[in-house]
Amino acid sequence: QVQLVESGGGLDQPGGSLTLSCAASASIAEILVMGWFRQAPGKQRELVATITSTSSTHYRDSVKGRFTISRDNAKNTVVLHMNSLQPEDTGVYFCYANRYGMVYWGSGTLVTVSS
Repeated sequence: QVQLVESGGGLDQPGGSLTLSCAASASIAEILVMGWFRQAPGKQRELVATITSTSSTHYRDSVKGRFTISRDNAKNTVVLHMNSLQPEDTGVYFCYANRYGMVYWGSGTLVTVSS
């Protein structure tokens, strides 16, 4: 069992920056894929970014060049740096982990981008 706890959400203006952190209750060194999804009001949950155990990354097109995902195996954390935020980035951001085929989710952290 892996528990994921997100932090770092909040309110920011367009063009601003936020950093989200996901702390895992177990070692992430053996977790094949970790990442972030988001869900805007009235919309389906969508992939934002993922990072593999070998630090290979993948981003949805709309965040490429603005968001950066990284992992720190020593601290069992995954971080999402978000720059040049846009109103369409608003949503609840969920941390995700795929460990030996078992999928785990955090409870989410709200990001609101508004002037």
